[in-house]
Amino acid sequence: MDQGDAVPIAELWEERRFLLDVARWMLGDPGAAESVVDEAYHRWYGLSDAARRQVTVPRSWLAKTVGGICLGRLALPGWGAVGHGEGHGARPSEVEAGRVVLNALESLSTAERAAFVFRAFGMAPGTVADIVGRSEPELAELADRARKWLRLQRTRSTTPQQHDAVARAVRRACVTEDGELLTSLLCSDVTAFFDGGGKVRALTGPVHGSRPVADSVLTLLARRPRTTLATHSVNGRTGLVARYGRQVAAVISLDVANDRVAQVWVMLNPDKLRSWNQSRADGGADSDESPGQ
Repeated sequence: MDQGDAVPIAELWEERRFLLDVARWMLGDPGAAESVVDEAYHRWYGLSDAARRQVTVPRSWLAKTVGGICLGRLALPGWGAVGHGEGHGARPSEVEAGRVVLNALESLSTAERAAFVFRAFGMAPGTVADIVGRSEPELAELADRARKWLRLQRTRSTTPQQHDAVARAVRRACVTEDGELLTSLLCSDVTAFFDGGGKVRALTGPVHGSRPVADSVLTLLARRPRTTLATHSVNGRTGLVARYGRQVAAVISLDVANDRVAQVWVMLNPDKLRSWNQSRADGGADSDESPGQ
């Protein structure tokens, strides 16, 4: 390896963690995920030097390879993901959340599961379509179907009262900018998705982990003049609505498993918020909105 091939150690570890996350979500088994990632790197080093030089983005090549290996394993008779991924030292609520996710993923078709996971981890649509063997419009439909199904399964795992209590606690943490409190309300493997639609300068990829998600949400909702944050019904459950002046600037829905937030969905796309602003969503907002937040 010449100096032109050198890669910072931080990048190497981030790359491997990313690949492990993809494989773990696909298979639901940390041990199997390790095996898949090892196999992907084995294939990488099985390429000739000339072939490796032709790969302009090694991380994308490795992710595509991991995806292909996972799909191959999922197609094997008798493969099952339920009951894996619990981890050592996890809190009961985190284990429960993990089981909900894996059980829900298991109920999806292989193509739906792949579409959801690959898109969730920020892979380019063209790359994902190539892995799954579907066109990009078909892929978008599969991913949307999977996302709705997973959200439905998660909302079934907690009562409306529990969900409401968690959502209100999340709002309090955001209003008071209490990072420790917000982190404690999130599952350790929570994922946050930010949809700016290319119309605002939002995060383009998902954020994983309780502390990174808490930091991202608090940064987004940082206290400024004329901003407010209120609880409001979002997709049939209590969510959050952030306003700048009288304009709805963000709608946040929460997927709650037991007593922790498992996923955060932040809508920032002005086009998709148009209906909220046309109907003046504050007419139905709860009374816990705090001016000046």
